[in-house]
Amino acid sequence: MEFYPPSLVRLIKHLSRLPGIGEKTATRLALHILRSRHEEAKGLSQSILEVKDKVRLCSKCFGLADTDPCSLCVNPNRDHSILCVVEQPSDLVAVEKTGAFKGLYHVLHGVLSPMNGIGPNDLKIKELAARVAQGEIQELILATNTNVEGESTASYLNELLKAYPVRVTRIASGVPMGSDLKYLDDVTIKRAMERRQDLKFG
Repeated sequence: MEFYPPSLVRLIKHLSRLPGIGEKTATRLALHILRSRHEEAKGLSQSILEVKDKVRLCSKCFGLADTDPCSLCVNPNRDHSILCVVEQPSDLVAVEKTGAFKGLYHVLHGVLSPMNGIGPNDLKIKELAARVAQGEIQELILATNTNVEGESTASYLNELLKAYPVRVTRIASGVPMGSDLKYLDDVTIKRAMERRQDLKFG
């Protein structure tokens, strides 16, 4: 890397700090940017600055937005009586892409993880309870991941929200189509066994 000009070296170092980007990939990206048209490089730099300047957390759902409240929270065509609780903004996007959910969201920004020092006060749990306490929410769908941390977070929220007159449901999970049982984790198999269904023939 010492053979590159200092300005290019600086770009490579900045790119290599991105998650999943090593020095070789950062070098390829930097050389691609160098070869691109000036307008493209300028557009890239402006979009990075725009994201830093404009994107914030929605004060209602805590998803990513450039308006507050976000477009989902103010959409009159959404069902405001159903709330889907997810771990991260990327999970909100994953659910939204399916087109199967037409309610609102609440992003926790993590899961309970005592081993890593993450407790209820480190997540958007207090804000979730406040939304439920307003009385408009009739059903809460806990869509945290089905790993140990996600399950414990869902259990904690279920206990916390028992004091409110709201229906609390959990997303179904089980054995994915085409998968091999011996490669599945214990939690997935356990959930699949617990949620088994009757098969009716004839």
